[in-house]
Amino acid sequence: MKAYILINARIGSAGEVIRHLRRVECVTEANMTFGPYDAVAIVRANDTAHLGQLLSETIQPIPGITETLTCLAVEEVGER
Repeated sequence: MKAYILINARIGSAGEVIRHLRRVECVTEANMTFGPYDAVAIVRANDTAHLGQLLSETIQPIPGITETLTCLAVEEVGER
């Protein structure tokens, strides 16, 4: 499963947060953003339990992260 993690970070720490995220094995992409969130990470997980564990044990504890919002991706179902 694929998920987008929208991240808020302490002022001045977004760059360091991105560097940490890019070292996490299940993170396929991490970028700084403009707008209501400071960064977005794209992650791949086996299932929701794995995603929850990844968030609580690996991503949320990264120094500088103050808040996350997880959006599960809907897999394409084909052409209509």
